[in-house]
Amino acid sequence: MQRLHNRVAVITGAGGGIGLATARRFAEEGAKVVCADIDEEAGTKAASEVGGLFVKVDVTSEEDVVRMFRTAFDTYGSVDIAFNNAGISPPEDDSILETGIEAWRRVQEVNLTSVYLCCKHAIPYMQRQGKGSIINTASFVAVMGSATSQISYTASKGGVLAMSRELGVQFAREGIRVNALCPGPVNTPLLQELFAKDPERAARRLVHVPVGRFAEASEIAAAVAFLASDDASFITGSEFLVDGGISGAYVTPL
Repeated sequence: MQRLHNRVAVITGAGGGIGLATARRFAEEGAKVVCADIDEEAGTKAASEVGGLFVKVDVTSEEDVVRMFRTAFDTYGSVDIAFNNAGISPPEDDSILETGIEAWRRVQEVNLTSVYLCCKHAIPYMQRQGKGSIINTASFVAVMGSATSQISYTASKGGVLAMSRELGVQFAREGIRVNALCPGPVNTPLLQELFAKDPERAARRLVHVPVGRFAEASEIAAAVAFLASDDASFITGSEFLVDGGISGAYVTPL
């Protein structure tokens, strides 16, 4: 499929995981991909693989975010898709009883404030052209509670979900769609590292997935490509759950 032919897509956190899988999928569908990442080596490699452009960016820096979108526009002539995906889930973010204020603030800055900044500076480009699609990475934990808590991560993703809904409503009549992607647990290096440190916590989470496994990054990327494309032309302000049935489950299969 070439649903994204000649569209300019900016992806944050493009150096690995869901971001890298989405860069690959966007390129396969014909997009011109701007791979943004704080990791210069990973981001450069991703951009080279998909024939795109690498921009080094700290998504918590407004100056960097402004430069990222300006570079995309100056290079390719438009900003059609913004996949605001960068995020962290550090081990210091745990139960509310254990998580310190600095860990709380850092996760909020990277996971929520960065999405605010990226939306703030992507939307004016889309307003000029009268169309655009923004996909913000939230999480299934934005709609469900967990006893294996990462309190700041959960709160940040709830914020992303609420903000995406509001932006989707506010800019709908300007041709700009904004949706919150809510993945379930994904088999990425970040998740593998987290669960390798605590196999019991991993097992507790996996048992709740009706499909019986974690998602592959390419499966999430397929959902992002759909939301970015005209196939999703009547979808905005949504919480787009791609979670293997977790959010719909009460008792899971044996």
